[in-house]
Amino acid sequence: MVKEEQEESSNRPDNTAFTQQRLPAWQPILSASIVIPMFVLIGAAFIGVGVALFITSRDIQLQELDYTGDDSEHPCFKCRTNTEKCTCSMTFSIPTLFKGPVFFYYGLTNYFQNQRKYGASKDDNQLYGDLNYFTSPSTDCDPYTRDSKNMPIVPCGALANSMFNDTFTLSHTVNGVQKIVPLDGKGIAWWTDYNIKYRNPSITPLINAFNGTKKPTNWPKPIYELDTTDVYNNGFINQDFLVWMRRAALPDFRKLYRRITHDDYAAGLPAGNYTLTIAYNYPVHSFNGKKKVVLSNVSWMGGKNDFLGIAYIVVGSMCVVMSIVMLIVYARFKFGEDD
Repeated sequence: MVKEEQEESSNRPDNTAFTQQRLPAWQPILSASIVIPMFVLIGAAFIGVGVALFITSRDIQLQELDYTGDDSEHPCFKCRTNTEKCTCSMTFSIPTLFKGPVFFYYGLTNYFQNQRKYGASKDDNQLYGDLNYFTSPSTDCDPYTRDSKNMPIVPCGALANSMFNDTFTLSHTVNGVQKIVPLDGKGIAWWTDYNIKYRNPSITPLINAFNGTKKPTNWPKPIYELDTTDVYNNGFINQDFLVWMRRAALPDFRKLYRRITHDDYAAGLPAGNYTLTIAYNYPVHSFNGKKKVVLSNVSWMGGKNDFLGIAYIVVGSMCVVMSIVMLIVYARFKFGEDD
């Protein structure tokens, strides 16, 4: 008995205000006079923010061009099932100044980049420039690890193998003459991807680092030749490659392709007629997908998103309605403050 009492006393916490939970505390009393005005204020704040977001979103300009070519009269219909190089052109008009800076996106639908095995089908060590994984790619990349001749593929995996490779040229009709609109591809990828996550091997010239390897099966050219106009935009830090490797969360998505910020188009795209020339390379017919080009500008809240403003307005309205209901109930039954 004495032994048990000693064990209990040894496990007993110290007799202090903290261990015995005797510290002073504040517990708010949520009476009707506090809750009802609080709901009104929160609702008013949400409605105000929602209206600002909705108006701002409505002011953002957006132009979408579907170039899948499902319709037999569409100019890109001839390219839809073509396995060879194919080029098509679409014309469109802009009625008023499309304020800059203008962002040029490509979009895909019914494309599940967030599928687990697809997203894991890559070799992070290889993409970080580790030459040991060039000759011995990770098994995570299977079956895109080696080609039919057992040569290692760099970059390996389904994610890299399926890289989007349509290219676009935008021209503006000025006095009957087609004027090329400059498209800026610098800085379109995430800073962390370009500076931290991906690295090129420290070998010069870059082509020597890929000796004894093969390009992905679906690629028309190796990764060290992705950009023939800029030697510093090749390899694993190529901007288009980085944008593609940053997976989308939803099956319908768009990715940044270029910015329009230079020369006569720094202030935006003037009203007029435009021609979009497309090098149609990327097949989407097999999975019932669609392709589109999106031109958009942005505001302080980002891109066009009516839902965000509507959501704020709905939540704010619900708060106001609930405050009115609570006021009616309080006035009808006259609950005491202590209740």
